[in-house]
Amino acid sequence: MKKSHVILASVAAAAMLLSVTSCGKAGGKEEAKKLVVWSFTDELQTMIDKYYKVDRPDVEVEYSLTPTDQFPNKLDPVLASGNGAPDVFALEDAFVRKYVEQGDKLMLDLTDVYNEVKNKMIPYPAEVGMKDGKVYGLSWQACPGAYFYRRSLAKKYLGSDDPATVQKAFADWNTFLATARDLKKASGGKCVILSTTGDLFKPFQGARKGPWIQGGKLVVDPAMEDYMKMAKTLKDEGLEGRQGQWSEGWFAGFKGELKDEAGKPVEVFGTFLPTWGLHYVLKPNAGNTAGDWGMIAGPAPYRWGGTWVGAYKGTKVPKLAKDFIKYVATDDGFLTKWAKDTGDVVSNNNVINAIKDTYNEPFLNGQNHYAEFAAMANNVDGKLNQGTDQAVEGFWGEAVGSYVNGEKSMEDAIADFKQHVKDELGF
Repeated sequence: MKKSHVILASVAAAAMLLSVTSCGKAGGKEEAKKLVVWSFTDELQTMIDKYYKVDRPDVEVEYSLTPTDQFPNKLDPVLASGNGAPDVFALEDAFVRKYVEQGDKLMLDLTDVYNEVKNKMIPYPAEVGMKDGKVYGLSWQACPGAYFYRRSLAKKYLGSDDPATVQKAFADWNTFLATARDLKKASGGKCVILSTTGDLFKPFQGARKGPWIQGGKLVVDPAMEDYMKMAKTLKDEGLEGRQGQWSEGWFAGFKGELKDEAGKPVEVFGTFLPTWGLHYVLKPNAGNTAGDWGMIAGPAPYRWGGTWVGAYKGTKVPKLAKDFIKYVATDDGFLTKWAKDTGDVVSNNNVINAIKDTYNEPFLNGQNHYAEFAAMANNVDGKLNQGTDQAVEGFWGEAVGSYVNGEKSMEDAIADFKQHVKDELGF
């Protein structure tokens, strides 16, 4: 072969290699088939290894897992600089809005993806991932919350353990309080409606009409004031078990093993938990009470937790990134397999409607939790969440605690809360 031919062949080969490995579409060249994905949850890795790679065998995925508490600190500098940024990344409920609210400055616009699938999706996950009408994050999950109750205690004190009947006793917050008082009276003070007032926060948070920051100003929604009053009433009247959420006593309540300060048994009627709480909190800690539980919507629709998936605005493989997000967050075929394999309540109504009537949860005495959760999910408002929530609600928790424990009046507690938010966050 002549030297000139060798040179031409080398140039042709290099051009071919460039067309295969080039990131981004320029001059008609196709994007590379490599995707860099960062996450804090191994769920995404399972999705990639067991499902995505099977359906997209030509795509190479470089996956990185970082603990949740370290994840934002790893992600922030690379997104800001663009150096070493992943194409796709997971975002936890606690910090998803921090990134979504930066919109096009950091995130790839996924509105076109959402518009293709929105008619089949539960609205609230996209609402959480949306800013100014554009979607920047999508989630495969729906995490509505419910109230789980002990069936034996419902029969004993309410006369029935049927979910429809029990729901009537929890129809709204006034009825909830009346039921709490009825349980105490009927049990001679032995039965409490919750083991901790901490269980109330998420349901009252979901009952708000608006977010914390509106028009650049801090707004204390009446529902949050009602939360303070309810927590105070439950504690003062001995209608809750005086435990901390996630404490040993909280878990003991699930098992039916909680005791008061005098060592006397305390019956915990129920607890507020979301979809994942059933499988990862209640079931592993129920002990001998397994099978003695039921589930209802409770006084107010709410959500708790979840994982979103977004992409870096500067990714060189935007089409591939969008395809990946569309697959894991919306695809009928994948989400059907995922739901059946994991029990996860997905955000795709097509999938939910196809499989929801097939569930029978022995832990809930045969109740179809999946259908119940699906109905709850479509009532959740995803527009209440903001990037400042975590900081604001940290101060709010301090205010509620000071009032419930009798350290401050409600007015003083709220005034101090507002001052802390102004001093630390500028609102």
